[in-house]
Amino acid sequence: MPELPEVETTCRGLRPHVVNRLIAAVRIRAPRLRWPVPVQLGRMIRGKRIRTINRRAKYLLLGTDVGTLILHLGMSGSLRVVAADNPAGKYDHFEIVFTDGNCLRLRDPRRFGCVLWTTKDPACHPLLSALGPEPLSVALSGAYLYARSRGRRISVKSFIMNSDIVAGIGNIYANETLFAAGIHPQRRAGRISLPRYTRLADSIKATLKHAIQAGGTTLRDFSREDGNPGYFQQQLRVYGREGALCPRCQAPIRRRMVAQRSSYFCPQCQR
Repeated sequence: MPELPEVETTCRGLRPHVVNRLIAAVRIRAPRLRWPVPVQLGRMIRGKRIRTINRRAKYLLLGTDVGTLILHLGMSGSLRVVAADNPAGKYDHFEIVFTDGNCLRLRDPRRFGCVLWTTKDPACHPLLSALGPEPLSVALSGAYLYARSRGRRISVKSFIMNSDIVAGIGNIYANETLFAAGIHPQRRAGRISLPRYTRLADSIKATLKHAIQAGGTTLRDFSREDGNPGYFQQQLRVYGREGALCPRCQAPIRRRMVAQRSSYFCPQCQR
């Protein structure tokens, strides 16, 4: 599933190709993805320009003069800018055609993504209004995590993957950041000290920045907006490496299920 670095990579890669482009048409080949695609979308945005493209958590926000498109890539979706006359594939469910002859095409084999529309402030949309702070923002700090974790009995991994606490941390990067911070994924969130949460906040930022610079992680489904893979997978230290040796202490990496998700950790380095 594309996680925050993959979505950020897509956002940055698409920006020079879609911002200020004039919309000629909208093609909806699958009227229902995770939720129904607005049937009047083409009528509403035809002749308008895309003014901005930004990310909030794992959502892409395409701002126009009359409203905002909210896109999510789901489990296996991707966005490409291709020639508008390039034949669509089986899983190419939605596209915005520009007057320059190109189009922004959404490919979503599992159809778990979404294309939604709002004329209001997108921050007030039900999907976005309750999200926690962006992990790369100054709002995410050790003090913030410490305060939100008091009295919580859930695992720290489940805690940081809760989008109401932090927006956009998925399973891959939860594993990697907890390893970087030396914190066991099953440790109770409410039992972690302020200094350790400060180290965790720093690790979250460093790991995500590093992944974005590498273009994201390619596992099964994700590739960048230009069709090339992300390369952070080559630098994963624990995720998917059960039985491999810890890069710090050489102990074998272990895997356990935490909140129904595979969790990879070093039994020696993470406490």
